[in-house]
Amino acid sequence: MQITPVEIQETRAMINKQNLDIRTITLGLNLKGCTHVEIDTMATRVYDRMTSAAENLVPVAEQLEREYGIPIVNKRISVTPIAEICAATTAQDLTPIAEAMDKAGKEVGVDFIGGFSALVHKGASVADEKLIASIPHALATTERVCSSVNVASTRAGINMDAVLKMSQTVIDTAQATAERDCIGCAKLVVFANAVEDNPFMAGAFHGSGEADAVVNVGVSGPGVVRAVLADMPKDADITTIAEAIKATAFKITRAGELMAREASKRLGVTQGILDLSLAPTPADGDSVAEILEAIGIGTCGGPGTTAALALLNDAVKKGGVMASSCVGGLSGAFIPVSEDAGMIRAAEKGALTLEKLEAMTCVCSVGLDMIAIPGDSSLETIFGIIADECAIGVINTKTTAVRIIPAIGRVAGDVLNFGGLLGSAPVMPVNQYAGTVFAHRGGRFPAPLNSLKN
Repeated sequence: MQITPVEIQETRAMINKQNLDIRTITLGLNLKGCTHVEIDTMATRVYDRMTSAAENLVPVAEQLEREYGIPIVNKRISVTPIAEICAATTAQDLTPIAEAMDKAGKEVGVDFIGGFSALVHKGASVADEKLIASIPHALATTERVCSSVNVASTRAGINMDAVLKMSQTVIDTAQATAERDCIGCAKLVVFANAVEDNPFMAGAFHGSGEADAVVNVGVSGPGVVRAVLADMPKDADITTIAEAIKATAFKITRAGELMAREASKRLGVTQGILDLSLAPTPADGDSVAEILEAIGIGTCGGPGTTAALALLNDAVKKGGVMASSCVGGLSGAFIPVSEDAGMIRAAEKGALTLEKLEAMTCVCSVGLDMIAIPGDSSLETIFGIIADECAIGVINTKTTAVRIIPAIGRVAGDVLNFGGLLGSAPVMPVNQYAGTVFAHRGGRFPAPLNSLKN
């Protein structure tokens, strides 16, 4: 499809009045050629590979911003899951690789780097175990590096041993960065059904099935959708609302498609996917929660919220898929509490609870995202939260994730402040009746019957 001047004019209006932006241009890089038995040699190879391949990423993105007038909020890099390149090394601590990634990111000027990751949904290798053990220190000593671990899939079930290990890792990471409002946990995601082409942080990594270097783009635009719905009459029926969201999602996605084509051409790398996700920010009006309220629910979290979110998610996918040559990533609507001004307000007034957020994750793009909980929450409680979310993903054949932040030394009602896109997170109360047996049984939660599709 051709992109017309009229579409560009509509897009400029959305940028100037409704907070439309391209949330991220993410360069995915294959690091498998960097492996070496000596950790320092491997770290040097990682640095060299990243700085060489990404040297033009930020200049090209800034050039596109100037030419088309579309803001690109973040420039990012995702890399091969680091555990996959560390099988040969005898080092126990893989932090030097994270530090090399961070140094390279600073050199080329990107905002975040994803891929300090491991895939352990069916079992963990020695390198996987080393990487998980290294996460707290790695995230405490780096600024841009993000980490993710996939502990479940519909095909394999849930690795319950890995869920327990990651629950402790979340606590350890919070403690390692306690003096900075536990920000390490804002850069750590536990996944079920992780995807290989996600451009969003903190869960991005460059999968094994990807080309050597790929540009993946994540769009945004919740402010645009909210503005369209706010102008609609109160008696508009739900079908009309869904059609309006679809039409708006198409226009938003076309802006992303334009930027994806141009970025891949100018960087000389493969054009990857366009992620259709509505990614909110702490800015007023740029909120998924406010979209749901514009649809007609009272306050986000109240009765009807899950239905409204399901409508939004489905309409965004339907509208966006026709506007892009290749849709992928997560694609839908994100509900990160700390990054969405409407979600923050709803949580602070008690309308939005952890249990309601879990229900909402059954129909949204990802899962429990950027949620602060009391710092004294038990290991078993965190295990149960992650296991519940994995079960939703595994049974429903969808990506789910947990990015949860134990607020060390804080209680429900306190606030963590991260700044920038990460926003501020009100500490939410948590059901503490997890028990002590379930988390320690171990083993593998069997794959569901719907995994047998061959």
